[in-house]
Amino acid sequence: MDTKAAVIALLSVWGVGAACTTAPAMAQDATDTTDDETESDNPLLNKVWIRTGADDNLPGPMQIFLPDGTLVSDSCWETYRLSKWQQVSDTAISWQEDGMTINADISSLTDTELVLSLKLGKDVLEQRFTTASVPYVCPDMKS
Repeated sequence: MDTKAAVIALLSVWGVGAACTTAPAMAQDATDTTDDETESDNPLLNKVWIRTGADDNLPGPMQIFLPDGTLVSDSCWETYRLSKWQQVSDTAISWQEDGMTINADISSLTDTELVLSLKLGKDVLEQRFTTASVPYVCPDMKS
């Protein structure tokens, strides 16, 4: 009896797996291609941006701007953060952080480099990023 149950369970999993692998291809809509093309034209999206020139004792701050309006922020020493972000114009973005809106001008943006000028009250803080190389491993923390 146990063998029959195992065979039925295995066949069920195979059946579900086959159905799941074909469903996304069938669910694609031709109208989605223009959104995909627009997103792929924006070099800001879907890349892991690693901050350069950061504190050597706290390496690896990174940001990932997703097309659905989610900003993933992470680093080698803190846990990740998910925030809402938006592209205000071709040269400006904003995101929510700790209940505040952070506004930033995009000073420079290429396929491999990003420079943001964060407007923090009266101060402007420049942050430089480069795309992460894969594989990327956080360096050991210095004591």
